[in-house]
Amino acid sequence: METADKLEILADAAKYDVACTSSGVNRGAVFGQLGSASSAGCCHSFTPDGRCITLLKVLMTNVCIYDCAYCVNRASNDVPRAAFTPRELADLTIAFYRRNCIEGLFLSSGVIGNPDQTSELMARTLRILRYDYGFRGYLHAKAVPGTSPELINELGQLADRLSVNMELPSHQSLALLAPQKSKQNIVAPMRQIRDTIATDRDVRALMGKNTVYGTSVQTRHKQAPFAPAGQSTQMIIGATPESDYHVLNLSAALYRTMSMKRVFFSAYVPVNSDPRLPSNDAMQLNREHRLYQADWLLRFYKFDVTEIIDESHPFLETDIDPKANWALNHLDLFPVEVNAAPYAMLLRVPGIGVKGARSIIAARRQRKLGEDELRKLGIAFKRAKFFITCNGTYAAPGIDFSRDVLHAQLSAPINGGRHGRRADKAIPGQMSLFESVDTPEKLRARGLQPGQNTPNAAPLTSYAPRSCTTSDWNRLLEAS
Repeated sequence: METADKLEILADAAKYDVACTSSGVNRGAVFGQLGSASSAGCCHSFTPDGRCITLLKVLMTNVCIYDCAYCVNRASNDVPRAAFTPRELADLTIAFYRRNCIEGLFLSSGVIGNPDQTSELMARTLRILRYDYGFRGYLHAKAVPGTSPELINELGQLADRLSVNMELPSHQSLALLAPQKSKQNIVAPMRQIRDTIATDRDVRALMGKNTVYGTSVQTRHKQAPFAPAGQSTQMIIGATPESDYHVLNLSAALYRTMSMKRVFFSAYVPVNSDPRLPSNDAMQLNREHRLYQADWLLRFYKFDVTEIIDESHPFLETDIDPKANWALNHLDLFPVEVNAAPYAMLLRVPGIGVKGARSIIAARRQRKLGEDELRKLGIAFKRAKFFITCNGTYAAPGIDFSRDVLHAQLSAPINGGRHGRRADKAIPGQMSLFESVDTPEKLRARGLQPGQNTPNAAPLTSYAPRSCTTSDWNRLLEAS
């Protein structure tokens, strides 16, 4: 099978793995080696359905010995199968990187043979990239449950981030839909990654203090840090009956006990016909979105799970976000005076984020803040105005301060304004990697005026992030 055919099969099979995450690691360029990594993040380009493609996201193979009910690559499915060799995939990654199409590699795999055999193939690929090519870009590897500790250690030395998929929110659901997998095989590598990261960090901190007297011996090659960007996990939402209350408590426990950098939620996509799966074909994307918002509150706003959701109301509201819902349930704490409220209380105001709260604290030392100043600070004033006062004056005059009225205001469709993408001023769709843009100079050379429509060209006034189609990948492969 040609490399382009393998890429088409294995890149499509990897689209259900969530990879939209910042790199979380800084690694500068070194003479004689290739690339660098920045903790600012890798996600700059998105496909039309929202998936990030700046990373080459691909499977090592879609051959799998497991028969999970929800997985498109399960053993009983009659789908085209393919597998990369380690050298083949490493060469492909470098070819795309040199053409500035990607910033790193997200590598997952079906389980071929057994977990150790699969992990060895992945480790060999990363070894070629790191040592043969001197690649210093971002590498994210999926650790296969059941892999031996020695191979997990090797993957951690080669990759920037490791992830072990939780798959489903409960042991009962895992036994029902993925009976060949076990909770122990999933949790064991998570614990190993957590402990090894902590040990590696402590050892490096002690070595940095230079507490040993005498002449130190410098090694020729410094050992790479173990998974410096930490570990993450992913669980499928909507394939089983667990509530948002259950999911968020599990997520909080993973952050607390496993030192997770990120828990990803993936709305169930019906790709198989199986009596164990729900009959509803609708993807719960709105539910997934609300879970991410609640997860954000847990990680950055210091909310507790019990503040966001409880057993009596086990599912998040779909028409308003969790932070607004909390504010509506605690109207006795509002409105707050932006010129006097403490930082912790500003964080609880819908429309004011972490950066906005810090900006308010800094700006109000110089002057009293009103609507104009808050808008200049980047506050989402259309939402925040219902819960704040400025210099003692309610910021939303004429609006009844009651739960029903404020709920209606917050759940109303957003007015996109008279310009920008929300106002549909931009042409829909995305530019291809090879699509041309007509500059005024090019137009004049062809005897046309700027602004005049031209065939097969994107207008200069529209902008969309680049994405590579299958035909684009094939052209790059032919060029290499």
